[in-house]
Amino acid sequence: MKIEYNNLYTHFIFSTLHRMPLIDGKHRERIEKYITGIINNNNSQLYSIYANPEHVHFLVSRSPKLAEEHLASIVAESSQNFINQNKLCKNQFEWQDSAAAFSVSNSDVDKVCRYIRNHPKHNRKVTFTEEYDQFIKFYQKALQPSRKPFAK
Repeated sequence: MKIEYNNLYTHFIFSTLHRMPLIDGKHRERIEKYITGIINNNNSQLYSIYANPEHVHFLVSRSPKLAEEHLASIVAESSQNFINQNKLCKNQFEWQDSAAAFSVSNSDVDKVCRYIRNHPKHNRKVTFTEEYDQFIKFYQKALQPSRKPFAK
């Protein structure tokens, strides 16, 4: 069945291999623009992006034809090739083999966009490791039902 209307907002977090600070600030905007183009070329829309030295956050409204994992794979492979071909990193650039993808409600899109835009300020207070652990704890807690849904 064709999906005519959708609101499939996803907040992605990619980490560089071993969380090494490989993304140089002077190339940040060029990498962000390239990732934006990849997303747009895959019938999805980017709302906010920020590339930190060791990770990148981006919020997209993705096409219903693309699962999160498929879109993440396209973005990771294409951007990794772009960074290496254009020598935007001193060494060989690689993303980690896994990423995070969190669904976002329509009412939280502005809040998540502000969070991503203000990321440099945020990372002065909280390290990426602490931030990532907080995301995982929050979303894992959200996945734990408070009661069994079909208990007798």
